[in-house]
Amino acid sequence: MYIIIGGGGDVGYYLTRSLLKRGHEVLLLEKSAQRVQMLAEELGQAILKGDACEARTMEEAGVRRAEVVIAVTGEDEDNLVICQMAKKRFNVARTIARLNNPKHEALFYKLGIDVTISPTKAILSLIESELPGPHFISLLTLKRAGLEIVEVNVPAMSPVVGKKLSEINLPRKCTLALIIRNNEEIFPNADTVLQANDIVYALLSQEGEEELRRNFGTS
Repeated sequence: MYIIIGGGGDVGYYLTRSLLKRGHEVLLLEKSAQRVQMLAEELGQAILKGDACEARTMEEAGVRRAEVVIAVTGEDEDNLVICQMAKKRFNVARTIARLNNPKHEALFYKLGIDVTISPTKAILSLIESELPGPHFISLLTLKRAGLEIVEVNVPAMSPVVGKKLSEINLPRKCTLALIIRNNEEIFPNADTVLQANDIVYALLSQEGEEELRRNFGTS
């Protein structure tokens, strides 16, 4: 598989090195001559000096035969430009963008970026999962379906405690798929009664996230 990576910082460097070890053909694009010179001894022909935001550089990199373009610069705007250009101008099948500000996620998806990776969001989710008390964690986004999988720890004072699922006003596109209670798995139905400290796994639309937070008292 031929993969082009935009951004030769630490993320781009380690990603390039790892993909090369797995047998992929990879080209890392970095606009800093000093950084290119620093990495060239190890990466050799797998690094090219140039700005991945520029169409001319992407042409030189052979983007028309690339199967994946990954943008991992430190600027969300640059990552968006790289992926959009690869997708719209050069018809690259798969684009992946590093997302430094999680607030930009909806915009990236709206503009056609296939996958976003947010280190900030990932670290926040890990921290929240380890903290005691109620939490609401986004585990996975299913971009093609416009859905996400979330984990909810039901607070003791939540308005849903003691209610059957059939009595709870869930978002329109929302399914409660699994409940963990005292380390036991429960596959819920309409008559399942929620209890304090239940850990609930739900599949829902991104638009319904805020409504579910309010209903469960985790907002």
